[in-house]
Amino acid sequence: MNAEKILNEIGEIYSPLSFECQAEFINHSKVQTYMKGDIFVREGQFAKKAFLIIEGCSRAYYLKDGKDISDWFTFENQFMAPIVSFFSEKPSHHYVEFIEDSIVIEFSKETVDKLANKHHDFERFISKVVTETMLGLCERLFTIQFNKAEERYLHLLSVYPDITNRIPLTHIASYLGITLETLSRIRNPKRRI
Repeated sequence: MNAEKILNEIGEIYSPLSFECQAEFINHSKVQTYMKGDIFVREGQFAKKAFLIIEGCSRAYYLKDGKDISDWFTFENQFMAPIVSFFSEKPSHHYVEFIEDSIVIEFSKETVDKLANKHHDFERFISKVVTETMLGLCERLFTIQFNKAEERYLHLLSVYPDITNRIPLTHIASYLGITLETLSRIRNPKRRI
């Protein structure tokens, strides 16, 4: 795995990083492998680390009255961390689970703070990552509040065209705020009554 190449690609998505900044980021992070089903953080734990997905995918979810509700998914070239815990040093409300065998670059909040203080390009980079994440969450909230179930599903497919090949339908249904039966009817219009 060529970490510099990956960081160049990520820089094109968010904001470019200097060679010096990339080298320092690589020195303060590590490549980790997680297996499908591995839990990265649990509700009530402190999230001291985040990761960039190189291969694979993960999801954040929470439990409400014993029910598993997916809150967001991350795929290649995206970052995952329980945001509130990572940035505010409070216990996580979420679980973070790997949905596929995954290779990630893992880094700490301390590394983020250190590099942001030292490199303006990293500060811009992290600002862009956080902004994109927040915009995505706002868009999801708007979609859930104002769109019908089928519109929510079609919007999700427009953002992640192959999501149904990678994420179990039960997780997709909970993410969309609908039942698995409703999702099945949307996906197979011939079965509608």
